Amino acid sequence: MVEIIKAGAEHIEIVLSLRLKMLKVVNGGRKCFDGEFIKRSREFFLNGDQSTVLAYDGETAVGCATICYVSLMPTFDHPDGRRAHIMNVYTKEEYRRQGIAGQMMNILLEDARVRGVTYADLDATDMGKPLYETLGFSPSDEYMRLNLLQD
Repeated sequence: MVEIIKAGAEHIEIVLSLRLKMLKVVNGGRKCFDGEFIKRSREFFLNGDQSTVLAYDGETAVGCATICYVSLMPTFDHPDGRRAHIMNVYTKEEYRRQGIAGQMMNILLEDARVRGVTYADLDATDMGKPLYETLGFSPSDEYMRLNLLQD
């Protein structure tokens, strides 16, 4: 039976390992993550406003998910300005389609509700979209992005 726990600082290396596996899957294995990327990721997990959960089958970590919190100027739709972005939802291939990602998501969404978050978003892969739709997420055309790194 798989157990879901909230990750603490003592789990940082497991969280980073699963995150890198997830990013390689999402990016088709074509990205190399340098020391600075790993350093900044570690710092965020240790010091950032986030919650991460890990799924364990016995002693083996088989999944992870993170919710990051941000505060923006309040709006009418979001009077306290608290928002969240869900990232790094990952389950090892042999553990997929067993409800593990859904369990992790439910824990993170409850964490957000307790914190008074009025809005949570995420970037979904095609594989993940059906899960997120069952949890109530819907596609949004609300956001546009500007890449400030472009020449």
